[in-house]
Amino acid sequence: MPTPNGQIASLEGARQAPVSVSQLLKSVRDALEHRFPLMWVAGEISNLTRAASGHWYFTLKDDDAQVDCVMFRGRAAHLDWTPKEGTRVEARVLVTLYEPRGRFQLNVETMRHAGLGPLYERFLRLKETLAREGLFDAAAKRELPAHPHAVGVLTSLAAAALRDVLSTLARRNPSLPVIVYPVPVQGDGAADRIAAMLRTANARAECDVLLLVRGGGSLEDLWQFNEQAVARAIRASRIPVVVGVGHETDFTIADFAADRRAPTPTAAAELVSAPRAELLARVAELALRAGRESLRRIGYAMQTVDGLARRLVHPADRIHASRQLVAQLAARLASANSRQLDAAAARLDRLRTGLTGLDPSAVLARGYSITRNGAGEVLRDAARVAEGERLVTTLSKGWIESEARTAPVKAASRAKTTAAGAAAVAALHITVVQARWHV
Repeated sequence: MPTPNGQIASLEGARQAPVSVSQLLKSVRDALEHRFPLMWVAGEISNLTRAASGHWYFTLKDDDAQVDCVMFRGRAAHLDWTPKEGTRVEARVLVTLYEPRGRFQLNVETMRHAGLGPLYERFLRLKETLAREGLFDAAAKRELPAHPHAVGVLTSLAAAALRDVLSTLARRNPSLPVIVYPVPVQGDGAADRIAAMLRTANARAECDVLLLVRGGGSLEDLWQFNEQAVARAIRASRIPVVVGVGHETDFTIADFAADRRAPTPTAAAELVSAPRAELLARVAELALRAGRESLRRIGYAMQTVDGLARRLVHPADRIHASRQLVAQLAARLASANSRQLDAAAARLDRLRTGLTGLDPSAVLARGYSITRNGAGEVLRDAARVAEGERLVTTLSKGWIESEARTAPVKAASRAKTTAAGAAAVAALHITVVQARWHV
């Protein structure tokens, strides 16, 4: 017979509605995903299978346990390295349940090699330190030459990155000289040798831009590009540096220190080389523009010449015009001289007439005479003549020398004059007592 407790349990079970398996597993999955957020899990890969769909299936195990894992195609495509059997990894996972099989599993978001957690933290600390120093400042970065005369490539001679760069440069611009500076890009001491080779390239000064390149790899493989020796050598370089290390998702300290970061070595080569076809098209365009400009300037010059030609007079025409001008000026000068001569002649005639009227000779020719005393003074008043004074009378022709004597006035004449007039008349009568003449 059932116990009282068993009867109670049986009754409770009878009252609860049953759930389906899928409902149960879904509840368990939700509980797991809610209880365990994304986390890093360390372990060793085993039973790795790559499905045709692109998904990866494997087991992650340690010495005491193991768990099934799946990495879906979209996540696996972003992984820049290939997992192998026995590889110890750190996987970022979502704890979940695969409901169709009722199987506990981990959905892997990404993976890295085991032990790289501290290395990545070291990367972040160094990046922060160098950033505070201003080593990554955009203002310190140099512009890349638009058309370099030569390109320098720093990488390993055995690296696939070198082949990618050379083939890209040869395809885009085969005339561009390339100088290879061989240097190891992986392993202990590679960072110091990279820094030394950067200094050597600057000392030789053979190129206008430097490419520091290598292919993809794990964080450990690329670690030499995270050393501060390389970053400082890049910033100390006088030649602009382009860093193309790893794949597009890879970032190193060298990328931040570089003047330009390229996602791949091929992209780095493309940054510094314009396609030959593009250059030829540009040259053709410039030649066309230069031709048009030349024709335009020649046209302007021809118009200027035409304008000057219209202003230019033939020498014979200019000589003829000058002769005409000289003739006109000569005629005007002759006319002016004639007028001046006529005016001068008229003035001379006027002066001659005036002088003739004032000429004593002309007066004498009309019957007048001039008498001078012994001192040569012209006599104008008879009262000034002294008794017995010698006088000289100048005639129109010749002269007469005489001596002055006062003569008595006749009675008839005296009656006709006043007393004052009588004295004057007496003085005017001169008796010539002795005369000489000269013709």
